Amino acid sequence: MRYDANGALLETELPGIRLINRGKVRDIYDLGDALLFVATDRLSAFDVVMPNGVPRKGEVLTQISLFWFDLLKNVPNHLISADMASRPELAPFCADLQGRSLIVRKASIIPVECIVRGYLVGSGWKDYQATGMVSGLRLRAGYRLASKLDTPLFTPSTKAEQGEHDEAISFEGVAALIGNQKAASLRDLALHIYTTARDYAAGRGIIVADTKFEFGEIDGQLILADEVLTPDSSRFWLASEYREGISPLSLDKQYIRDYLETLDWDKTAPGPELPAEVVRKTTEKYLEAYRMLTGKSL
Repeated sequence: MRYDANGALLETELPGIRLINRGKVRDIYDLGDALLFVATDRLSAFDVVMPNGVPRKGEVLTQISLFWFDLLKNVPNHLISADMASRPELAPFCADLQGRSLIVRKASIIPVECIVRGYLVGSGWKDYQATGMVSGLRLRAGYRLASKLDTPLFTPSTKAEQGEHDEAISFEGVAALIGNQKAASLRDLALHIYTTARDYAAGRGIIVADTKFEFGEIDGQLILADEVLTPDSSRFWLASEYREGISPLSLDKQYIRDYLETLDWDKTAPGPELPAEVVRKTTEKYLEAYRMLTGKSL
């Protein structure tokens, strides 16, 4: 295991267990009949992994995902267990893995990032300003920065390899990749999950401005996979601070993006070292997002 000076887990090594993929955040191992997903403390911004991590980040991502999997019981997902002691081969690594890892079913992952936007911000806002559209969808005039959309939008993108950038595609583009019926099912399920989570979070003082889902298939059934509605995959805004026309106070990695935008950095690897204060505040934001959503502290 490789930790940085702040105690952030940057990389896992599990001798005797085959590593399948080291992604932007997750290390994925093959357990034979299942997969092991380990959420490290690596941080990716603008599709570049930063050289230092954010302590406890992987723990927050995993625990928030478990919370949503439980809340969204009516949506099939890939989770088998979050108990590392349930697999004898993981016993030597339990201290490092427990709390930040999931044992999941193997699935055929659909090669589409399923983004749902409830508010107009980020790249969606930039597209709207330039063209009046978002992902090929024509919007009415009069929206402002951070405006709530009249109806949530399904605005998918391609799944990029590490170091590359996701690219927005239209619904028709998704249909061309996976077929009309499957594309429609994907869109409808993503919108259903978003609206369910949005309404729940609103009661906890959080606005879910937008989020990104990944889906897979097991025996022809669509399942929710990877992380779900976390500060890495979503924009969480404090409802108490929200107003149109400004970028609202967030509890997600937008704080990191905003910091990086102040630097003379071309958004290509290698990423810049993150200052200790920026790292500390990011950890605080992630832990606060967990506390507000679940009502519990980690």
